[in-house]
Amino acid sequence: MNIKNFSTHTKKYKILISAIHSVFRLVTTTYELKELINRLSKLISQILSSQQCMVLLLDPTKKYSILKCQINGKKRRIFDKKILLTGRTEKKILKNFNSLKQEKLLALPMICEDIVGMVVIKRAKNQSPFDAFDCEILMTIIEQAIVGIKNLQLYEEQQKIVLGSIKSLVTLLDTRVPREYAHSPYFSRLVAAVGIQMHLNEKQIQSLKFASLLHDTGKADIPLEILTKTTKLTKKEYNIIKRHPAKGAQILKSLQALKPVIPIIMYHHEKYNGTGYPSKLKKGQIPLGARIMAVADAFEAMVYGRPYRERKDTSSAIKEIKKKSGSQFDPKVVEAFLRAVKKIKTKNYLK
Repeated sequence: MNIKNFSTHTKKYKILISAIHSVFRLVTTTYELKELINRLSKLISQILSSQQCMVLLLDPTKKYSILKCQINGKKRRIFDKKILLTGRTEKKILKNFNSLKQEKLLALPMICEDIVGMVVIKRAKNQSPFDAFDCEILMTIIEQAIVGIKNLQLYEEQQKIVLGSIKSLVTLLDTRVPREYAHSPYFSRLVAAVGIQMHLNEKQIQSLKFASLLHDTGKADIPLEILTKTTKLTKKEYNIIKRHPAKGAQILKSLQALKPVIPIIMYHHEKYNGTGYPSKLKKGQIPLGARIMAVADAFEAMVYGRPYRERKDTSSAIKEIKKKSGSQFDPKVVEAFLRAVKKIKTKNYLK
């Protein structure tokens, strides 16, 4: 092998190793399928210098795409819905289960036991045509990416099962806890909105949503006469009420999928100054999710109403949250809450 050929092969080897490393890093740092497809499309375009790139996932019938990202120059579009496959290139891939290479077009199926999707890339007229090495790079990227895609698809299926179980638990809880003590349909949305303002990742937001549905699970164990009491609670009755976060955590602890949710449920009645319950935690000792839940829970209780408390309008409730910033609530969470309530329709709480 002469020096020129050796140099060319060394360069190609470095490109291949770099591509493998980039995809591995992408797969291990992305926790949402839509985001993975989005980032994968961009990465493929960069590595293979393509003008256009399309990455799509198929539904079980192979007649529709269920998630697709298209890049054309600097423009990027994501389709997170069922779309009938009409393109000639896509149909050829499905028919032959094989790669398709033309001068300025390269298309490969994504196969894991069965075809689950495909990648189609194109170069502009003034760019060099694709060669066998480009095909090898794309094949390597797909082989690495398919592992992450299948893992996230399995994770999403698991989350659907978990959510179904949660809804069953909530339905059961609703038959035990009076409607006046239940949360509005907007509560989960509010909690998630505050989490987004705190720059939490997708998994953390999901845990917040689950916790928003289950944080009062422990109330199922409280006598109905205490739950429905409209006058002031006795010290003994209040002590029984204070047990519900720990009881809720105990009920749910055996569900492995809900492990990140348990600390939120356990400590959502702690106060920033350390006077809350059950453990009198303060400031950073309180899990962030629980600090978020505390603010949203207090706001909802004020505006949605409780039998023992008159309903407040949203302006008065927001004023009360501000007043207790730094004492009952984490000031940073309050700031995030104030940004969140500007973005959602709090007037819904008054319907």
